[in-house]
Amino acid sequence: MKTLATQGRVFFLACMSIVLVACGDEANTATAGARPLPPVTTDVSRIERRDITLDKTYSSLLRSDNEVTLVARVTGTLESRQFEQGDQVSKGQLLYTIEPEHYEAQVKQRDADLQSARAELARAGRDAERYASLLKRNSVSRQQYDQALAEQQVARARVAQAEAALASARIDLGYTRVTAPVDGRIGLSQVNLGNLVNPGTELVTVTPLDPLEVRFQVPLKDALELRSQLELDEHNQVRASLEISGVGGQPATRLQGTLDFLDVRVDQRTSTVQASATFSNPDAQVLPGQFARVSIEGLMRYNVIAVPEIAVTQGLMGPQVFVVDAEGKARARSVELGELAGDLQIIIKGLESGDTVVTGDPSGIKPGTPIKPNAVDVSAGREGSGA
Repeated sequence: MKTLATQGRVFFLACMSIVLVACGDEANTATAGARPLPPVTTDVSRIERRDITLDKTYSSLLRSDNEVTLVARVTGTLESRQFEQGDQVSKGQLLYTIEPEHYEAQVKQRDADLQSARAELARAGRDAERYASLLKRNSVSRQQYDQALAEQQVARARVAQAEAALASARIDLGYTRVTAPVDGRIGLSQVNLGNLVNPGTELVTVTPLDPLEVRFQVPLKDALELRSQLELDEHNQVRASLEISGVGGQPATRLQGTLDFLDVRVDQRTSTVQASATFSNPDAQVLPGQFARVSIEGLMRYNVIAVPEIAVTQGLMGPQVFVVDAEGKARARSVELGELAGDLQIIIKGLESGDTVVTGDPSGIKPGTPIKPNAVDVSAGREGSGA
């Protein structure tokens, strides 16, 4: 019996030892889980409200708004061409002549008709005066006098008709000399010399290249904000630039210009507003038909909060940034995003002036991570002139 009691006591002590060892392991595990996170050295910034400069970019298929396709206005033979295809031509420069001798003869004929009509009017006027004198002496009837007056009126109408015919003939004669309506680069002639042309026959296209006027579409929201900005733009700070990617390893082409026009109507199909800008293009570096990106520079957003784009991460609740609390630890803060301004992200909700935000690379940072701050001024380079 004593032996059995002793064996039971030994078995009980062994079980207690196992339990104590297990508890010790759990305690060690719990201690390991509560071990503090290692500190992270990163950029932080104190956020304040300020003015931010935006650069908006839109795609555009380039076209010259002042491009003109010349057409014949009279019927005749194309007698001469006064340019080389592809030349730069000036406004008023003679380009073609279309059988001018024929229309010069018509002008002479109409002028002769006018002289005849004027002579007839003079004769009718003398007759009317003579009949008026005879009527006073009762030498002619009233009916004869009225007939003389009517003939005078008919002669006057014939003079007006002859004057109009002469003016029309002179206009047609002018159309026999086709001149450039604008300065620009001339294209290929569509009609060869000696061919018969009629009113409406296309002759050639003249395309102004300097300056180059470009149309592009602006989203409605941007257009409304741009219009408000233009109303406040007293110093012409809103500008436009145009960039075309280089071909065959060549650098991109960039032109500077001005914003000229913002329409007051919205395209219901695309919810966009048409805008127009003019760019100096002295060497014809850019040609109509090319795809380009048009940037509107100098737009402002006033009194906003912004952080570097890299500071924004995606959390379970959406976009978030890490703020540094009073204990120097990182805390996730959900935010509502606005527009991008270069490398800055405008924050609509979630941050307030005075918050300290992690503005460096947030990878490796978790809520509760101690932060060793490297203070950085995020306002450098993107700040406006002040609220």
